[in-house]
Amino acid sequence: MSHTEELREQVRVRYAQAATAVQAGATNVEVNDKLQVVDDCCGGDSCCGGTTGTVDDSFGAGLYDAGQQGDVPAEALAASLGCGNPTAVAALRAGERVLDLGSGGGIDVLLSARRVGETGFAYGVDMTDEMLELARANAAKAGATNVEFLKGTIEDVPLPDASVDVVISNCVINLSVDKPRVLAEMYRVLTPGGRIGISDVVAEDRLSPADRAERGSYVGCIAGALSRTEYLEGLAAVGFADAEVEFTHEAADGMHAAIVRATKPAGLAVAARASAPHSS
Repeated sequence: MSHTEELREQVRVRYAQAATAVQAGATNVEVNDKLQVVDDCCGGDSCCGGTTGTVDDSFGAGLYDAGQQGDVPAEALAASLGCGNPTAVAALRAGERVLDLGSGGGIDVLLSARRVGETGFAYGVDMTDEMLELARANAAKAGATNVEFLKGTIEDVPLPDASVDVVISNCVINLSVDKPRVLAEMYRVLTPGGRIGISDVVAEDRLSPADRAERGSYVGCIAGALSRTEYLEGLAAVGFADAEVEFTHEAADGMHAAIVRATKPAGLAVAARASAPHSS
């Protein structure tokens, strides 16, 4: 197994453990505590979760207000391991088609489905069988009919070109082993004029890759994070316009949870991709 394959497998195992814990009845705090034991990053916090013993308002379930928490099954809330709330910044509108990259237990897909209504649709893509099983069960409990959870990687999204209006993601892109491909895939699946609203961990430009690795593990959402400039340059390289990266709160020294926004220019052809196109 190559180093890249090892990293992807570590990520898969981490989230499979989280899904299994939720299915066994664990709360969001308990799931984050379990992952903290695995990661031991951020000086005792789970970088994509909460502080041991409490619901940290900077990570996980604490980033959703009471109304949103009440709109989803308890299991979807328990499986929330992100560093933001992309549904709060994506400005979703009725009738839009939304894609959540690394959808986990489905919380952001279910909230998006409510926002876009019966005339809209929300997709989730995840590579972990256990998370997909949990997400589909959560959708059934919520009675959501305008959602679909697809198995796949965020580097190779199983949707056709120009098939969604909005792409969201919550603390997942930092975990990718091929971030340029992820950015290109977001551009590919968006309709012209479409947009992204991403929550992710982002490094200050002063930190080298070695500096980031010193602050936390790859699987803990720290070592693999892009810097602000790397993010902006990567988005521009695949064709996005009006890109911005806004830091929201600190995850580790020089590392921040951030909101990433950008737009696919209207009227442009879909960017070419390296591999064969997906079937519809």
